[in-house]
Amino acid sequence: MNKFKDIGYIPFNLNSINKNHTLDSILILDDGSYFLGRSFGSKKESLGEICFNTSISGYQEIITDPSYTGQIITFTFPHIGNIGSNKFDEEGNTNSIAGIVVRQHPTNESNWRSEISFNEWLIKNDIPGISGIDTRLLTKIIRKHKSCNALICFEKSGNFKIEELKNKLKKHPKMDGLNLSSSITTKKQYKYTEGVHELISSEVYNLKNFKPKIAVIDFGVKQNILRHLVNLNAEVSVFSENASIEDINNFKPDGIFLSNGPGDPSATEIKCRKLLSALFQLKIPVFGICIGHQLIGLSFGAKTNKMPQGHRGANHPVKNLSKNKVEITSQNHGYQIDLDSLPNCLEVTHTSLFDNSIEGIRHRSLPIFSVQYHPEASPGPTESSYLFNEFLNLIKETKNAKT
Repeated sequence: MNKFKDIGYIPFNLNSINKNHTLDSILILDDGSYFLGRSFGSKKESLGEICFNTSISGYQEIITDPSYTGQIITFTFPHIGNIGSNKFDEEGNTNSIAGIVVRQHPTNESNWRSEISFNEWLIKNDIPGISGIDTRLLTKIIRKHKSCNALICFEKSGNFKIEELKNKLKKHPKMDGLNLSSSITTKKQYKYTEGVHELISSEVYNLKNFKPKIAVIDFGVKQNILRHLVNLNAEVSVFSENASIEDINNFKPDGIFLSNGPGDPSATEIKCRKLLSALFQLKIPVFGICIGHQLIGLSFGAKTNKMPQGHRGANHPVKNLSKNKVEITSQNHGYQIDLDSLPNCLEVTHTSLFDNSIEGIRHRSLPIFSVQYHPEASPGPTESSYLFNEFLNLIKETKNAKT
């Protein structure tokens, strides 16, 4: 019996809501439960898959991560928005997420880097938010149901047509089978030249005596990934997932990077199967992150599946099996490569210390490797940034072997 079903919840702290402020927003889950709260940001109605992120900082980078396309993010840390917002911390298409859920209503910003308030920034990017929610309880519900759609609705009067909204939510598609990267991939090829900013600590180094050409396949690439590739002294060109192999060959790349991105990786792999096959046949180094990692697995015969509640946070321990060392990583994924389906041509290089899921793979005979997590961080720890150097070294070794 579902004890959460068809239950309404009051805000976490009614005392934090001024008597002049109406409970003008509602969050409804597809199990029938709902929460009343206070609206901020955009006032639009929005639907999406609801998930939770446990990071303490970096909310703007999280919200603008294209991998969250079509999702409503619940922040388990209570204080979100108190350092404002700025262009520097944006990682991609800022209006691709469906909405955010927080415990405390955003306060006035206080940070020297802030350009506009968090609320103004959300309005500018048409992102709705709801505050006053018991995010601990909500997280328990999300964990219980594993995969759950939700709806955020604003109503100035506070009088909601709950049954009507529930019926609308029932019609919203689940994440399985959705190729969301097609809606955010770049429309045309472009060069990227901005390196890692001084404020970001990084081990990636710049080798001025070697300038490789790296083709990035954009499934929803984060800006800080591109910055790290530029820091390799690379010429970086970004291609759409709809690009032809001829267009990529004309660039004459020394390496291929498969980016992060949203949606069901199996749906994206079907859409991009021809391109991926052609890229692997080039036999040049390939490095994948997030959905790029999953696409490598799928292309060589592995399967992916939806995780119980995903990995979303900036403190996930991962074991590097070859070095027998642990790295604290930043993660954001709801799908994983199924270990039991892994073909012999691929070997596991990294595993999660939370649930032993696959966090990294390498091809046994081709110069191809990938990780599920985010070595570029933004936000999060940077101790896995050595992987970009490994990509660079693999490119050098492959070029030297051909000469």
